[in-house]
Amino acid sequence: MSLELKFRRAGRKPPSEENEEWMKIRDKLQEFEDKMREAETDPHEGKRKTETLWPIFRIHHQRSRYIYDLYRREEISKELYELLLQARFADAKLIAKWKKNGYENLCCLKCVQTRDTNFGTNCICRVPKAKLDVDRVIECVHCGCRGCSG
Repeated sequence: MSLELKFRRAGRKPPSEENEEWMKIRDKLQEFEDKMREAETDPHEGKRKTETLWPIFRIHHQRSRYIYDLYRREEISKELYELLLQARFADAKLIAKWKKNGYENLCCLKCVQTRDTNFGTNCICRVPKAKLDVDRVIECVHCGCRGCSG
């Protein structure tokens, strides 16, 4: 899907070619879009049902983090940032969690939803690495994260 089509689907007009901020990040966003299409069409034979979505979650996280970091470092304007959020290039709810203390490195929102776990707690990747066994390899069943709490 082209970037302009994504803006139109969100009911927004894409930034003009004269917008220097947009031109600076457009190629990187297209690269993320291409990676996402590749991950969606990737064969899933031999993988567990949950493993097929892990690359999509990782790319989604990387793209959201890229946009959020650009905004935090003031490399893009607030108007472009909000336009990218409205066009769903980045996950606004995930970014809102990143702004809260203790969730700065959160991998996905499914890891903090207690309804998705057996005992009504957070995901295993939210447990600090210091409290886990060194020998065990822990992976989140939702997104494949190996520990985003630090």
